[in-house]
Amino acid sequence: MVGLILFVVGYALSPIDLIPDFIPVLGLVDDLILLPGLIWLALCLLPRQVKAAARAQCEDHLAQQQPKMRLRWGAALIVCLWVALAGALLWWLLG
Repeated sequence: MVGLILFVVGYALSPIDLIPDFIPVLGLVDDLILLPGLIWLALCLLPRQVKAAARAQCEDHLAQQQPKMRLRWGAALIVCLWVALAGALLWWLLG
């Protein structure tokens, strides 16, 4: 079990892939299929007690966290920047 988890993490962080990333489409397909499949397999093999303890610990941690302040003006600023960028690109392409 631990070996599988270490393999998944090692494969995800390794610069060496089963199919090299510079090969168009196929280079990324192995990451899109292989990594989620291995993660799913590792989660399926975890004992129920470990999953339950991790969920309880996560819920306790989230309950203790203070709600984070949401900055609506920050989101508005980002949207305005994207709209301005799209407008400038459109003006450049048409003008």
